[in-house]
Amino acid sequence: MLYTAFLFGLISSFHCIGMCGPIAMMLPVERNNPAKKTTQIFTYHLGRLTAYGSIGLLFGLLGKGLFLAGIQQQMSVIIGVAMIVVILIPEKVFAQYNFSKPVFRWISKMKQTLGSHFKNKSFKSLFIIGLLNGFLPCGMVYVALFGAIAMQSAGFGVLYMLLFGLGTVPLMSAVVYVNSFLSVPIRNKIQKVIPYVGVLIGVLFILRGLGLGIPYVSPSNMSLFIQEKANCH
Repeated sequence: MLYTAFLFGLISSFHCIGMCGPIAMMLPVERNNPAKKTTQIFTYHLGRLTAYGSIGLLFGLLGKGLFLAGIQQQMSVIIGVAMIVVILIPEKVFAQYNFSKPVFRWISKMKQTLGSHFKNKSFKSLFIIGLLNGFLPCGMVYVALFGAIAMQSAGFGVLYMLLFGLGTVPLMSAVVYVNSFLSVPIRNKIQKVIPYVGVLIGVLFILRGLGLGIPYVSPSNMSLFIQEKANCH
């Protein structure tokens, strides 16, 4: 199931271009030094991946707790359904409810800190920009976190989110080099594919939880990721 993280990251990066693309295009990189510019962009992505990995660790630990409780298969089904619901419900519906109100001040302060680092071309500032960018609220990240919970361990949770982040790197890097990388109409057409991919991944998690005995897709019993210890004779 780890491959779904990279696939979803790759597809959802078209959504990221619209949401986080302006941040990437405003990065304080060296425009006249290609080698340094590439290193700076890498540093920015390293910050984003660090944020995703940290969140993946927390949600992976939650998934591990569910695994130890023996309800990981049921949770896989629930998580799959939740993925599909989040993908299918229009964003304007969620916009009617201010879910972020309890942490609004924290988000506002984070954005202010993010803005201050755009004045500095140091690698430290670029890393912090990427780090804060990774922690900003994002619907696609929320969907990926459902997958991290279903990974049943902290390590797999981190790996799932890192693979998701790596999937977003190619296009997020491209917008730094070419601001008009994709026209708005083309992006809109590609973004229409995202719900289908999200639903497909949700279905895979549901099948995984049902334990139908299908290798790699719906393994039976407890052996979803962690093999049971061999019985001693």
